[in-house]
Amino acid sequence: MSAVGKTGGGPGGVRAQLNFLTGASEPPVSRIGFGAPDEVHRSGEYEWVEVAVGDARRLDPPARLDREGFELVRFETAVADLYDDELVKAAYYPEVARLVRESTGAASVVVFDHNSRAEGDPRAVHENARGPVRLVHDDYTDRSAPGRVRAFLPEDEAADLLARRFAIVNVWRPIRGPLLSAPLALCDARSIAPADLVAAQMVYPHRTGEEFRSRHSPRHRWYYYPRMTADEAVLIKVFDSATDGPARFSLHSAFDDPTTSVDAPPRESIEARTLVFY
Repeated sequence: MSAVGKTGGGPGGVRAQLNFLTGASEPPVSRIGFGAPDEVHRSGEYEWVEVAVGDARRLDPPARLDREGFELVRFETAVADLYDDELVKAAYYPEVARLVRESTGAASVVVFDHNSRAEGDPRAVHENARGPVRLVHDDYTDRSAPGRVRAFLPEDEAADLLARRFAIVNVWRPIRGPLLSAPLALCDARSIAPADLVAAQMVYPHRTGEEFRSRHSPRHRWYYYPRMTADEAVLIKVFDSATDGPARFSLHSAFDDPTTSVDAPPRESIEARTLVFY
């Protein structure tokens, strides 16, 4: 790994505040959608910690999904409106499935949901958009990831697929670029220890899920891709059932880049989640 990887900062990197669960916090609970549809109430104790966030574009060799837990890819879309949920499901999902299948060598890929995120003026224009999440987390745990397979596939098919290796990979991209505000910080999976991770209940009106929050560790190596364009995407490994070497989890969080101008356009992004079967 290059010097950038060893330090977590390096040329082109920044120092920024990330929001971590404190070491003294009880296991957190989030309640989502009990008021407004996207209203979130989180329990737990959190702390902002300044960390080095390196320029992932300078990594040599480049970051890879099965090693660092994230990977930058070129991804052009023919979909004109990525805020149109029905259009995204009909036309963007097949593009995402093809990208992930080609990038991972998987036997099959199922795109099971997505969300659009915007901050500032676009939120008033695009009612389907949520704001960026400034909280260090990973989307699934060993308990909740198999539940997503069972939720979206027939029982017999799910049982067969869960007997083999599967993963959940998110595809995150700008809707408009270059993306300057609230970029995504990504943690090298090799720098995450099991003791850093704390399962958090995600309670919805009709189901309960689980994700990981993280305590801060000086071992963590953080990166981001500055000025991402609308034809770039990051693949993020948020779960892998394999325990014999590949990256299993990838902590991530939106953050405020101190080099971004106060008049920079607000962040607009879309993230699709996929079930990946090998």
